[in-house]
Amino acid sequence: MRTTNEARSVEDLVDGVLSGSRGPSPDALCATSVFWVHHGTRLSGGTVTYRTRYVLVRVGRVFGACAFEENELDPRVCEQWSGATVERLLRHAPPPVRAAALDAYLGSVEAHGSAPGTERLVLPSGTPETRAEARDAAIVGSLDITPGTNVALIGVVDPLVAAVRERGGKCVLCDFNLERTRWGDPVADHLSEVLPEAEAVIATGMTLGNGTFDVILDHCRQRGLPLVVYAQTASHTARAFLGDGVTALLAEPFPFSQFSADPTVVYRYRAGSGVV
Repeated sequence: MRTTNEARSVEDLVDGVLSGSRGPSPDALCATSVFWVHHGTRLSGGTVTYRTRYVLVRVGRVFGACAFEENELDPRVCEQWSGATVERLLRHAPPPVRAAALDAYLGSVEAHGSAPGTERLVLPSGTPETRAEARDAAIVGSLDITPGTNVALIGVVDPLVAAVRERGGKCVLCDFNLERTRWGDPVADHLSEVLPEAEAVIATGMTLGNGTFDVILDHCRQRGLPLVVYAQTASHTARAFLGDGVTALLAEPFPFSQFSADPTVVYRYRAGSGVV
């Protein structure tokens, strides 16, 4: 895998792809298919319906993904951008499509699971609750939490909150689309309300789609905080910052676990484990 110090931000990474320093010329690669998925989930006993929209870009054997907000994209992007080169997508597509294209390109250069030190974890078959609990235990297991540690969760789902608390951590919560957890915990809607008190950070890949990832990354670098990323959105992109701000990554490539009751694979990376 290429060294992470080539890029200090997502835009640096895009520039590297466009210059050809990260792999083959993006002008030579075609986005065979651009499509989107919209689904809702309400876990058993929960009070919140999670509404998630993904745009996906296929390059060769790899699907790049990016979650987006309601009304951020028009369905016509699927027709407009299918068949375009990766270069054209990176230069001209709407931000979520651009992020998915970057993710697909990086995955086409090196797929998940091929680097030394990568852990291949299997989420068990079962209900959405069973699978979410296993996934979130793997995320939190990537972080050394001592009792009383303030863990900022950027992107909130109730099973992840529970997993942090089971290990004695205290959650400080931020999400653009959620006001409270099922237990009534308040959820902030701006990073400035949670990052200053954080002693560790868990962020979802959605931060790579909405432009907040670089802010979180810089904050964690400056303060020396551990940063764990759980990514369906832009999981190959997040991997590029492992060891350079990102402490660990749980990457879940498409098709995602919520679309199946069968065992599915996620990939865990840790800085210093041979993955660079």
